Formats: sequence, structure tokens, C-alpha cells
Amino acid sequence: MNYKTVQHHLEVLEESNIVTTEGDNYGQMYFLSDRIMNNLDIMEDVAEQAGVDDDS
Repeated sequence: MNYKTVQHHLEVLEESNIVTTEGDNYGQMYFLSDRIMNNLDIMEDVAEQAGVDDDS
């Protein structure tokens, strides 16, 4: 996958408060936001209903 494509999608996730970041530039790390972590049970239910397999 192209680096710019990944970068774009990570920026969209950050703008949507799905992920947060730490660090700068090449060493930047991405984490699930508190909003997502506090609602992880809902996210798991949605994934299950969508048929997403978490055993990958």
C-alpha cells in the first residue's frame, strides 16, 4: 500500500477522534482514542454483527 494512502487514512481517523498520536514524523505512533476504548464493547458488537472475524 502506498505510504501517502496510509498517511491520509490515519489523518482521517485522527480527525474523527478514532485514534490519537504520540511522537513526531517517522516515529509517530497511533493508539485508539479514549472515546473508542470507553466504548470498545459497542465496537465489538458492531464488528460481530458485521461478521468481522477478530482471529486474524
